[in-house]
Amino acid sequence: MTAKVAVLDYGSGNLRSAVRAVERAGAEVELTSDFDTCLAADGLLVPGVGAFAACMEGLRAIKGDRLIGRRLAGGRPILGICVGMQILFGRGVEHGVETDGCDEWPGVVERLQAPVVPHMGWNTVEVPEGSTLFAGIEEERFYFVHSYGVRDWELVTNNRTRAPLVTWAEHGGDRFVAAVENGPLTATQFHPEKSGDAGAALFRNWVASL
Repeated sequence: MTAKVAVLDYGSGNLRSAVRAVERAGAEVELTSDFDTCLAADGLLVPGVGAFAACMEGLRAIKGDRLIGRRLAGGRPILGICVGMQILFGRGVEHGVETDGCDEWPGVVERLQAPVVPHMGWNTVEVPEGSTLFAGIEEERFYFVHSYGVRDWELVTNNRTRAPLVTWAEHGGDRFVAAVENGPLTATQFHPEKSGDAGAALFRNWVASL
């Protein structure tokens, strides 16, 4: 069975390269903003570039926030990329403006505290043990381009549920969340579709998990 993946089209993200990358990973891919199509797909990819507030506005305009909630309530897999990861958190703060996110995870997306921002280019990541997403590519480098990130992981499970696997990266002495694996909800701050062979392997791992 070929996995069917919907790439959510809400006016943000380099959609074509994301579609091609997931197709190369072996999935059947549809670029769409249709609620029911996205709900029914085996996997949903949520891309995103640009400002947090603009992404949330675009997402809400197509009920994408409700779509994400509905899919997760049914345990259906989602992969968020770059700002598509950031909008999964509680809120974003940009230029003093606070915007509510989807609040699937507590936390704030804020400006990186590094001497040089944006963080742009290839970087290694600190992968936790047991990662499915990074299986076989734990030591690889991935391509980042962002000025904002989540600098504190705030979700505490107290062993009541399985704790998410959080991957970290560092730029200019500042640590931030590079990826999260939390049951059906997975996300990366970097761009797998721009990360060459390592990114292609990550997409294959995700598609295989569907």
